[in-house]
Amino acid sequence: MSRVLISAAELAESLEAGKPPLVLDCRARLGESGAGRRLWEAGHIPASQHLDLDRDLAGPPGEGGRHPLPLPDAFTAVVQRLGITPGTAVVVVDDMGGQLAAARAWWMLSCWAGHPDVRLLDGGLRAWQDAGGPLVLGREPAPEPATWQPSFDNGAWVDADAVLAGGGLKVDARSLERFRGEVEPIDPVAGHIPGAVCRPSVANLTEAGRFKAAEVLDAELPRADAIVAYCGSGVTACHNILSYAIAGRPLPRLYGGSWSEWIRDPARPVART
Repeated sequence: MSRVLISAAELAESLEAGKPPLVLDCRARLGESGAGRRLWEAGHIPASQHLDLDRDLAGPPGEGGRHPLPLPDAFTAVVQRLGITPGTAVVVVDDMGGQLAAARAWWMLSCWAGHPDVRLLDGGLRAWQDAGGPLVLGREPAPEPATWQPSFDNGAWVDADAVLAGGGLKVDARSLERFRGEVEPIDPVAGHIPGAVCRPSVANLTEAGRFKAAEVLDAELPRADAIVAYCGSGVTACHNILSYAIAGRPLPRLYGGSWSEWIRDPARPVART
């Protein structure tokens, strides 16, 4: 896989070039619909477009979990609205070290839709500001729509039945406390999928909020012949998948529904340790 990270300095240089990348501002706040757009309008990287976690990167919540994958046609409409083609360099940004919607956007565009050039801004908006990058207010002109029809790789994700049947080591991106079932601030049932191991997404980052070096991630990330990444709703799990890409390791498959779907069927087993 090609490089998946871009530094603030590299982004600033590319924005000054003749063919700058499309920057997608993916900031979001769980449980606060519309917060991402408000943050974007209050200050964003010049020419960036807002990409909404609930509206653009997920289908309606329900039996499939809190952030189920949208239908391919729905996501195709999103990428076309944003003017994305395979020749468009894309940079995704958030303000949580990529742990929330930016990593999800990277996975959906790169791993699922097959876009060849999607990178995440390492350190996010904080790194941009620390490097002296400007923020602008308000909205941006809408891009010229595109007609790209992605070829979706449905082998990049698995459903609950596949997880229940086995199919690899389950790696949970939630905090250790949530994994153990000691606390559960979001979902109605606490615990984890039996046989899973915990790799909190925050463990992929340094104290400065940037990704650890590839060799460090390679040494720390769980190993197995096949891996399924999950979390609460299939969002922060993408941060772990991206970390495998940085480490140069084979990519886990995403369990899109994750814990919030798993617990909707009481017949599915729950572990607490």
